[in-house]
Amino acid sequence: MDRARDDRTKQELLDWLRAKRRHVLDQVSALPEDEQRRSRVPSGWTPLGAVQHLALDVERVWFRRVMGGEPVDLPVGYEGWTVPGGTGAEEVLARYREEAALADAAVRRLPLDAGPVWWFEGAGDPPYSTLREVLLHVLVETATHAGHLDVVRELADGGQRLVLDEPDQGPG
Repeated sequence: MDRARDDRTKQELLDWLRAKRRHVLDQVSALPEDEQRRSRVPSGWTPLGAVQHLALDVERVWFRRVMGGEPVDLPVGYEGWTVPGGTGAEEVLARYREEAALADAAVRRLPLDAGPVWWFEGAGDPPYSTLREVLLHVLVETATHAGHLDVVRELADGGQRLVLDEPDQGPG
């Protein structure tokens, strides 16, 4: 692939990912702290837990460890989704911003066709073979969780990020 086109594509994917990260942060920041910690689903995840998951299980795992080979601490099991008691909301949001910045730096160092340099022992082959595929995966996962947070926000306080017009009723 042509280096200039590779760089443009990588920048475009990072720009889309940054927009979805902002979406996540905006929705969670708009909630009162009790709602940031409240689960509205049977699985028990909370808005702050979703942000922590994106920081630790997604950004840190995929960009820093799998693609960058950095020796970082990784959550075990459901740990990435669970915000420890005493951890403030701003701390969780700041960790996500920090992991996103570190992830962006790791991505900038790699070509889009770079392959994973690490994978979980005993877990078979990585499901993605290039940085391009990992960027797309993380973008989709972040957008998916942003949608989950849209629903949580609307249930919590009626806030809507995207207000749809009333459907056309047609002729009366």
